[in-house]
Amino acid sequence: MRLPALTFLAAPLCALIALPAGAAPTPTPISLDQAMAHPDWIGNPVEQAWWGWNGKDVYFKQKRTGSQLRDTFVAAAGGARKVADADLANLDSPAVVYDRAHTRTIMVRNGDLFERDLKSGALVQVTRGVKAESPQYSSDERALQFRVGHDWFSWDRSSRLQAPLALPRAAKDPAVPDADALRDMQLRLITTLKRAKDDRDAARARTEEERRLDPTRAPGPVYLGDKVTIEGSALSPDGRWLVVVTAAKGADKGRVGKMPRYVTEAGYEEMDDQRTRVGRANPAAHALKLIDLTTNKVQDLSFDTLPGIAVDPLAQLRAAAKLDPLKGNRPLRIADEAEAVRWSLDGKLAAVMLRAVDNKDRWIARIDLGAARLIPQHRLSDEAWVNYDNSGFGWLPDNRTLWYVSEESGYAHLYTQPVDGRPRALTSGKWEAGDVRWSADGSVAWMLCNRKNPGTYEVCAVNARDGATREVTNLAGVERFSLSADSRTLLVHYSSSYMPAQLATVPANGGAASKLTDTRTADYKARTWIEPEIVAVPSSDGGDPVWSKLYRPAKLEAGKKYPVVMFVHGAGYLQNTHHRFPVYFREQMFHNLLVEKGYIVLDMDYRASQGYGRNWRTAIYRQMGHPELVDYQDGVKYMVANHQGDAANVGIYGGSYGGFMTFMALMRAPEMFKSGAALRPVTDWTTYNHEYTANILNTPDLDPQAYKISSPIEYADKLQGNLLIAHGMVDDNVFYQDSVRMAQRLIELKKDNWELASYPLERHAYTQPESWLDQYRRIFKLFERTLKQ
Repeated sequence: MRLPALTFLAAPLCALIALPAGAAPTPTPISLDQAMAHPDWIGNPVEQAWWGWNGKDVYFKQKRTGSQLRDTFVAAAGGARKVADADLANLDSPAVVYDRAHTRTIMVRNGDLFERDLKSGALVQVTRGVKAESPQYSSDERALQFRVGHDWFSWDRSSRLQAPLALPRAAKDPAVPDADALRDMQLRLITTLKRAKDDRDAARARTEEERRLDPTRAPGPVYLGDKVTIEGSALSPDGRWLVVVTAAKGADKGRVGKMPRYVTEAGYEEMDDQRTRVGRANPAAHALKLIDLTTNKVQDLSFDTLPGIAVDPLAQLRAAAKLDPLKGNRPLRIADEAEAVRWSLDGKLAAVMLRAVDNKDRWIARIDLGAARLIPQHRLSDEAWVNYDNSGFGWLPDNRTLWYVSEESGYAHLYTQPVDGRPRALTSGKWEAGDVRWSADGSVAWMLCNRKNPGTYEVCAVNARDGATREVTNLAGVERFSLSADSRTLLVHYSSSYMPAQLATVPANGGAASKLTDTRTADYKARTWIEPEIVAVPSSDGGDPVWSKLYRPAKLEAGKKYPVVMFVHGAGYLQNTHHRFPVYFREQMFHNLLVEKGYIVLDMDYRASQGYGRNWRTAIYRQMGHPELVDYQDGVKYMVANHQGDAANVGIYGGSYGGFMTFMALMRAPEMFKSGAALRPVTDWTTYNHEYTANILNTPDLDPQAYKISSPIEYADKLQGNLLIAHGMVDDNVFYQDSVRMAQRLIELKKDNWELASYPLERHAYTQPESWLDQYRRIFKLFERTLKQ
């Protein structure tokens, strides 16, 4: 967790945040049993939160203690009050859509559509039991539009009439038979058949003409053919156009993995289908179709106009692998099938975000509705991979200006671009902008920002006219936020090292926070914890420092060397050195226990971690586990040089990507890392999923060397130290097979001092306290047995 603006001395080693003056409070001892207990004992965090329709009340969800059920509360003076079940029917949902004047909202609650008048508070139910999605106002705001499945409907406020607007069908038009030479011959030779067909065609044409001219009749289906599937669609607010995302039907989905379950309610073993492995089948390419709903004319939107679409950035790798070169355009995916088409509020302009399946390009294009063609507006290219996180875009209220987030400067920042104009960066610098929200008039954007340092997250306000940017919160650990209807107040989720997410309101132009909740239990609040110190570990690669959390005693014993434990967070692209409540809160309590037992601990945001810009993110391209290992070696050297770390007794542990990195440390730097615990680890990247792995390593057929140098199983023969492998047997993220294959490899190599602990009922994220305790008891015993010699 990073403290505000730090100044580092020009010295070989990084500066360290100083301990508070005077004696530090003595941490409360924590047992392993307590640290791994069900987190209810901490106090459950605030989950979803939203404004009441009056702009004053704040509602939120919270899990019940001892149950998976959730209750709804309203924040009130002196504490939160539970909303009675009978009153839930009059509440809004967390996600609402405002009209332009912010006097009305529409929302989906329990699958049904409602509209609220914000002046009177009147709530009108529009649908019941239809599973409405994608609600929006019509361009004249007289009607509500929504989707049910792939069909679009409208509800007129004045007439209370609900009617279909667009009915796309992935099927053949039953009135248009396939070309057939025998049918053609029959119609040419048999006059009676020809006359009957002509009568049917005339009746159908007459019916369609009557339907077109009669506003009281529902539109007919629009047939797209039976060789496609509908992946998503977006209706123009004026009801004139429908953009449909399709994929080829029957695309090869690849062979799926099978996961056995040995402990089942029925008592018999069971087998589940799971995901495919990377490269076994590329994601199906998407296509775009534009439908004119006044005529039902369907036109394909060609991707030919996108710059670089026919240039293969992987051509050299493809040639080296002796694969055929690509022909024609590279396959594309619409960034998010249901939400990646953005219409201006007046329905006159549409923009779409597209990504190359090879992950090297992202385009934003405007749709020329009259000409049915794409007009490129922005292209973001990356020789590694384009970041999926920075994908916000849309139209400003002027209906003429696009906004989007791009990493083109090296950091995620906010840009605007008028139609037929040049883009303008509204924000800049070595920090990241995300979760952008605009005022109703488009004059101000609010966003999450980490301007002070990479781990301090606030809400920033940006002036759309001159780009002036400033923090409007001072909470350090903001997680997310929403705006009140009048854009005057922020509802903020924030947290800190030992406090799960809570709620506060803050004036949108800046000011003191009014803290609304504190859901921690009295037992948990009474404890004193080791506040992790934020250190910037110098990089031997000469780049930016590696920001890290340090856990150590307030005062080190003179002359004593402390065994070192290095923690590796999961996900690869995730940030753990910040001011928020960590995902790894159990591990943080474990680190308190380790310090109590005589260890010092370092938790690093190694290269590829989130929040540090493009170069940090892509350092692992085609070499997973290599730059990160250098960072951990630098971390060990830092601990030895600055905190009396014992270079001869260094342990490392982590889960998922952290388990992968534990393998890489023990097998590629066995002289430094003596012991390690690899939890639910990836051992061979060829077995992981496509969406994550292909970004970083391409595909195994195209880039086999990247997979070979990045997979720990290739280095198993180098293992010298002490290893614990722990894995849930029903893990549907990193398959249990990964650990089983590594175990077999170690058996064949006659390796000693390793063990495999299996958890028959646990998935990737463990849920049972008994499993957590068993796993961490093994880790603790491993370190006690091997690092205190």
